[in-house]
Amino acid sequence: MMERTILLFSILVFLLAPVLTAQPAQPRKLLDCPTAGLLPRGSFDVELRIFPGGGVLGGISVGLTERLLLGVSYGGENVISEENIQWFPQAGVSVKYRLIDESLALPALAAGFDTQGYGAYVEGDDIDRFAIKSKGFYWVASKNYKVLGAAMGLHLGANYSLEDEDGDNDPNVFLGVDKEFNQELSLVGEYDFAFNDDRKLSNFGKGNGYLGLGVRWSFGEQLTLELDFMNLVKNRRGINSPARQVRILYLEYF
Repeated sequence: MMERTILLFSILVFLLAPVLTAQPAQPRKLLDCPTAGLLPRGSFDVELRIFPGGGVLGGISVGLTERLLLGVSYGGENVISEENIQWFPQAGVSVKYRLIDESLALPALAAGFDTQGYGAYVEGDDIDRFAIKSKGFYWVASKNYKVLGAAMGLHLGANYSLEDEDGDNDPNVFLGVDKEFNQELSLVGEYDFAFNDDRKLSNFGKGNGYLGLGVRWSFGEQLTLELDFMNLVKNRRGINSPARQVRILYLEYF
């Protein structure tokens, strides 16, 4: 009930917010959830994510056109550890295409496909999946505004994950916000309702959804450092405290 109340309220805010002034800038991803943002044509970014369990996930995305973004990622657990490295069974791939550009009245709209899940990869006799399922097929709308003298972006999307070996293959909804405080510092937040990961007998989602917050520090256009606090509502069974992760992003042009 609470999840649906949050969803309805967020949709209402998203629809009424155009009374504010639009801003052009937007990130390509919040924490785990995508936005409608893209890379400039002829540019690429490299992302390094360090997560609990000595995990490292690296990825590269390329802006092929003004509307098309392609990416690939790969990593594993125990990379920063004395234990044997447990590489993920396969690389993740992603593609995003912007269908509609943002205007003063309308949000940008993008559709995409992403096979990269997050957190630990669990292998067993009856299940093989990431702790946080990949988005699979998704669409997302993003709208930027100017609030209190700096940019703020609102993001709302839906997805259908192909990680359905647990039998929970419901369509899912996610939303998020990014708010700049100045040219260097911004706050990022997202909430994944995890409708596709809320089975009562599951060892994963408990039905609370996944809430995450991050602080982003940008050194000019090219280098960004980010500290994230994931799973703040402790949605996974056996988890007693939120997960912490560090992200490093570097943007370059061909």
